[in-house]
Amino acid sequence: MRILTTLLGNSQKLDGGAMFGNAPKALWQRWMQPDDENRIDLGCRTLLVQEDGRNILVETGIGAFFSPQMKDRFGVQEQRHVLLDNLQSVGLGHADIDVVVLTHLHFDHAGGLLAAWQDDQAAKLLFPKARFIVGECQWQRACNPHSRDRASYIPELIDLLETSGRLELVPAGASSSPTLGTGWRFHWSDGHTPGLMLPEVAMPDGPVLFPSDLIPGAPWVHLPITMGYDRFPEGLIEEKEALLADLVARNGRLVFTHDPQTACGRVVRDAKGRYGLAETSTNLLRLTA
Repeated sequence: MRILTTLLGNSQKLDGGAMFGNAPKALWQRWMQPDDENRIDLGCRTLLVQEDGRNILVETGIGAFFSPQMKDRFGVQEQRHVLLDNLQSVGLGHADIDVVVLTHLHFDHAGGLLAAWQDDQAAKLLFPKARFIVGECQWQRACNPHSRDRASYIPELIDLLETSGRLELVPAGASSSPTLGTGWRFHWSDGHTPGLMLPEVAMPDGPVLFPSDLIPGAPWVHLPITMGYDRFPEGLIEEKEALLADLVARNGRLVFTHDPQTACGRVVRDAKGRYGLAETSTNLLRLTA
């Protein structure tokens, strides 16, 4: 049996213009209403997969590792580590997680690996028995970041992962990993950041894919919509189109990491070839097969 559950971590408020790239505000505010500082609400959603006696977590969100000053800078809304609370709501603690799949190592996707900030305390790695799976190309990027995204990585986290003895690097283009085994498949993208690794989980009524920052929320299903944070927006659109076409053909669904309301939706295409969503679920999704 395989059970899929979406869990929210800490939420953020970020500039809407940055999140929607070159799309005009008159367009994107139809989807997400900005506040007085032009910030929109964002979630940091994770996917818990329970199978064969294992608890597998896809991403960990931003967590609460930032100092108060940095939390304010990046719009982190809660002081506590929200993901740990929501794991507890399904009867789990971070020590119960066997595998953590990291699509990439930007702080809003991997920061939840760290304990909440405490004054004068060194960063502490949570998930003491988990194996951490990350793409080899993204790991290299994190170890030697470009000046464009250097601030997106957490040097202390990179050191802690490397010394944990539980880091598994997946070669670029590999379809899965020995740890995950059957029923899992990886897709790859370089448009947002090099070596973005997108895990897909097999389900009887069609695959469920976690697209991370390739498609961070429901509005970004529209092909032209990209983020200002994306490294190669044109290439990202081509990657997105190929992925969406594949999911339509296989009746697949997407789980969104940053959408504050829509957790999941099945990918559809209309008569004009435009992609959209059906059967959307809000906030909490739970699937059993």
